[in-house]
Amino acid sequence: MKIALTGASGIAGEALLRGLAGHEITVLGRNPVPGHPHLPWRLGSPTPDLAGFDALIHAAFAHAPGRYRGGEGDDPQGFRTANLDGTCRLFEDSAKAGVRHVIFLSSRAVYDGLGEATTLTEDRPTCPRSLYGQIKAEAEKHLFSLPLQGIALRCTGLYGPGKANKWAPLFADYLAGQPIEPRRGTELHVDDLASAVSLLPASDESGPVHASDMMLDRHDLLAAVRHLTGCPHAPPARSARAVNPLICNRLHALGWQPGGLDLLQATLPALLHTDFSSPGIPRG
Repeated sequence: MKIALTGASGIAGEALLRGLAGHEITVLGRNPVPGHPHLPWRLGSPTPDLAGFDALIHAAFAHAPGRYRGGEGDDPQGFRTANLDGTCRLFEDSAKAGVRHVIFLSSRAVYDGLGEATTLTEDRPTCPRSLYGQIKAEAEKHLFSLPLQGIALRCTGLYGPGKANKWAPLFADYLAGQPIEPRRGTELHVDDLASAVSLLPASDESGPVHASDMMLDRHDLLAAVRHLTGCPHAPPARSARAVNPLICNRLHALGWQPGGLDLLQATLPALLHTDFSSPGIPRG
């Protein structure tokens, strides 16, 4: 399949390039990626000619470094113009070029206005509170209005090696004995995201699709780091915060099986830049 990919140099894009290795991937972005055809493009600029492509995967997003919610910094209008107007233009141009499938990397932030203990099934209407969530929800709505097979892949927090090693500052603070705030959230390995995306272009799916794996408390994550490193510091207390998990019925129906705690355990040594085997992650 001939696929155009935006955001190839980002956290998700790195993994998507690996996971889609069996397809012909052309990178749309400011900079080329070695080993792949390149079409110069940035959010908001004119779309290159996409005639002949079977699918577009849109993973690009302009934001302040390390921030998605709050990624607008002091320029909310510029944030909206780039990420909503630019994305809608890309979707429209894809439809005009005859691209059959568009996969949009969306977010669980489309639900961030909902209260605790809400079941987040794929048919639940969006309810965003943050500007980030609003932009994702509005872009989804525009995608679904176009004459193509559009999928909004709503993801939870991503982790993994390379650019996805988001916990490096947390690990450094913990190992240095700094106080750590309790927190829990939903997490997904970037390779599991890539495996999900690889299933979708050949499927009959359209509309919202959820991608999430496990609920992870910092207490358990840092307890595993303690086992690996022999750190003398106790992990933080468990978080009392309720987090609404994403229900991923549509991907599971396609046979998708994320790696869970076993994959996290296998990945932790690389995230800690260690070369010893993990003795295991507490599962209590």
